[in-house]
Amino acid sequence: MPGPTWTRLASIEVIAIAAATILLSACAAQVRVAAPVPEAVVGVDVAPPPLPVYVQPPCPMAGWMWTPGYWGWASAGYYWVPGTWVAPPRIGVLWTPGYWGFVGRSYVWHAGYWGPHVGFYGGVHYGFGYTGVGFAGGRWVGGAFAYNRSVTNVNMTVVHNTYNETVVNNVNVTRVSYNGGTGGLRTMPTAQDRVAERDRHIQPTPLQRQHVQQARRNPELMASANHGHPAIAATSRPGAFKGSGLVRARGANGRANGRPAMAGQHMNPRHASQARHGARRPAAQRPRPRKHAPARRNQMRRSQKH
Repeated sequence: MPGPTWTRLASIEVIAIAAATILLSACAAQVRVAAPVPEAVVGVDVAPPPLPVYVQPPCPMAGWMWTPGYWGWASAGYYWVPGTWVAPPRIGVLWTPGYWGFVGRSYVWHAGYWGPHVGFYGGVHYGFGYTGVGFAGGRWVGGAFAYNRSVTNVNMTVVHNTYNETVVNNVNVTRVSYNGGTGGLRTMPTAQDRVAERDRHIQPTPLQRQHVQQARRNPELMASANHGHPAIAATSRPGAFKGSGLVRARGANGRANGRPAMAGQHMNPRHASQARHGARRPAAQRPRPRKHAPARRNQMRRSQKH
């Protein structure tokens, strides 16, 4: 029969094994919970493509904010992350878009974030209030977000807190999507951008991360497949890549800015064909060449002889 000492040692061993098991289980749980960050980019040798041109879908919900589309990177190359409306994580914060910057000898992605001020995003002109410096698409007024209708697309039946303020672009609008390097933008952080860098930043929301992951898995959004003209350039809600609320980029399947590439988008097919190839009148309506009457022709001949 084992003595008291052996019993105590056995008990200690059992406790140690149990503690180790609990510790390993906790570590495993932490590993399972930790989600990979889809925007962790070490360095890319090739510059991202130009930004596609598209229209902004209307804001689906009061208080939601616009997060512009951008080119992400995966092992297969660049892929388009559609612009989308999204709920901010809290009242009073604004979205600073991410941007590609040339560092050393490669292009490095600087991820976007939420904060009380809009910081530096490489001078990239994402549009819809993101002119390259700051944000002119809206502002917080008390506990509500007001939208600048001059640069954002809002449905007045859904959104009532709006204003109109002209946005002047002091630089030439460009579709370049990166800062530095050959052909890149040369914008430098302003004093206000430096202040925003010292703010407390909030990471993208779970819906934003899910939106990026879905874009990464969509083969149609790869730049190698869409040649810079993604069929889904923007969505009205994060992760909603099917159904209504989708906007195509210019050049995607013959469409421009989410609308038919030709003017007169509501024409029927016969009129649309005329708009593309030039309208032709029916034979009865076409002007006929004028013919001189016989008497008039004879008079002209006699005048020519004399």
